[in-house]
Amino acid sequence: MTDLQEKQLQKETYSLHYYTAGDPSKEAIVFLHPAYGDHTCFHHQFNVFAGDYHLISLDMPGHGESQIRSGNVGIDATVGLVAEILAAEGHAHAHLVGVSLGSLMAQAVARKFPQRVKSVTICGGYSIFGDNSAITKAQNREIVKAFFLILFNMDGFRRYVVKNTNVVEAEREVFYKAMQKFTRRSLPVMSGMGKILDKTSQTLPQPLLILAGEHDLPIILSHAQDWQKRETNAQLRVIANAGHCANMDNPAEFNRVLREFMTSV
Repeated sequence: MTDLQEKQLQKETYSLHYYTAGDPSKEAIVFLHPAYGDHTCFHHQFNVFAGDYHLISLDMPGHGESQIRSGNVGIDATVGLVAEILAAEGHAHAHLVGVSLGSLMAQAVARKFPQRVKSVTICGGYSIFGDNSAITKAQNREIVKAFFLILFNMDGFRRYVVKNTNVVEAEREVFYKAMQKFTRRSLPVMSGMGKILDKTSQTLPQPLLILAGEHDLPIILSHAQDWQKRETNAQLRVIANAGHCANMDNPAEFNRVLREFMTSV
């Protein structure tokens, strides 16, 4: 396992933890994790890419070590935090790789700071632009299922999430371990997600790679196909033998496709 250097951005009401590996003089990749997880969700990517890139991965607010003890901080704060980290690490721009919630944040960073983003790779996500009502309804159904678990059985909620996130049992355990630091006190940060969605029809100017696990929800797969058709700079790849977090379930294929994409950029 590549040794990660843990660093912090000190904010007024919390400390944002992020992790780096590789040579800072090389191109940067910023990895943005899925909801309820943390930077360890990219454990299969650190070893593979640290030799050729400078890797940056953060625990988004309310996740991992970046716990919010006071103040009104939403997950949307991630957008500005990524820009701050890039400045602190001396990078003019970076490749962004986001999974699920992280894919939404990657798009939001690319929209707000287009000059800082060289490419965007999303996995298990959807476009933050336009009409996402169908996906929102599907997500709301899942939230209703999990609601009582969150209230009365947090460990049951964690097990419910990992079952629907990964298809490989060993990776479910990795995600489950990451979820230990996501508690009921973390839930308020998620309310900020709506602030990054934009119902207007837009596209990203950066090269875009859309990835989906073949065993992800059918609505994610169909949306990915429609999305790729709208984006002039987009490629779409379906990762075999993988669920929602394809980077964990089938890292060999995920890493191969990601490397080819970034090299072409």
